[in-house]
Amino acid sequence: MTMTVPKTSARPAKQGGDWLRDAIPKLVLSPSLFIILVFVYGFIFFTFYLSFTDSRILPSYDLVGWLNYERLFKIRAWDIAVVNLLIFGSLYIVICCVLGLLLAILLDQKIRAEGFIRTVYLYPMALSFIVTGIAWKWFLDPGIGLQAVVRSWGWESFTFTWIKDSDMAIYTIVIAAVWQTSGFVMAMFLAGLRGIDNEVMKAAQIDGASTVALYRRIIIPQLRPAFMSAFVVLAHMAIKSYDLIIALTGGGPGTATEMPATFMYSYTFTRNQMGIGAASATIMLMSIAAIMVPYIYSELREKK
Repeated sequence: MTMTVPKTSARPAKQGGDWLRDAIPKLVLSPSLFIILVFVYGFIFFTFYLSFTDSRILPSYDLVGWLNYERLFKIRAWDIAVVNLLIFGSLYIVICCVLGLLLAILLDQKIRAEGFIRTVYLYPMALSFIVTGIAWKWFLDPGIGLQAVVRSWGWESFTFTWIKDSDMAIYTIVIAAVWQTSGFVMAMFLAGLRGIDNEVMKAAQIDGASTVALYRRIIIPQLRPAFMSAFVVLAHMAIKSYDLIIALTGGGPGTATEMPATFMYSYTFTRNQMGIGAASATIMLMSIAAIMVPYIYSELREKK
């Protein structure tokens, strides 16, 4: 004689308050998600749309195709801004990475007062770029800064007028940006150094590897994720640099330190060429996406 057992549902029935507990996180996050979708991604798409219109002082919805992009690449100030970005970005990234790596290696030697020194190196990152720009503007000003101080000590022939020189002004921005960010890069490399297995380094030392060979063949190759992260962060900061340039040089002398971000602001809000400004902003966004998307893809692939 066989007995049939009634089938039961695999999932237990939810109690009265379960649906509310499941819904609360969604209800809490939904306003933030809505705001982000509208005021971040919505305005990104709106800017992209404006780049194909004849907008000037106010948005216009008359499409003109690729005309704004054609005009943009014929403007000499945009060419100068792109060249300045290449100079600033390459020097900024390379110097920050080299200096940050050297500082991280120094602190990794378990030196005395490491915590204090690390705090001193990281402190500039806590400042805004506006504060950094104003401070370095005072320091580099020939009338009140380094040149005036050195001459007051008796060295009358000393001259340091980079901030007033159209050929050298771009390098003053590099100096200020490196001063502010190198400590942050140092912290990234220091975290990578502290994560390397000491047994591997001890084995290499037993095999007779010199200190230079140890860093060149074992330690630095294992810092590849830190190098990639530093490159992405620094490249992103270089492309969108605006406040440091405005506070330090104002884009001058002339257009000597013009950058895509200052160009975009100038043409959108000062020269009333919103279509061209939107086109430059779109190109900046595409440049950042060209850096971020491959990095995010490689990170997700490694996790899988």
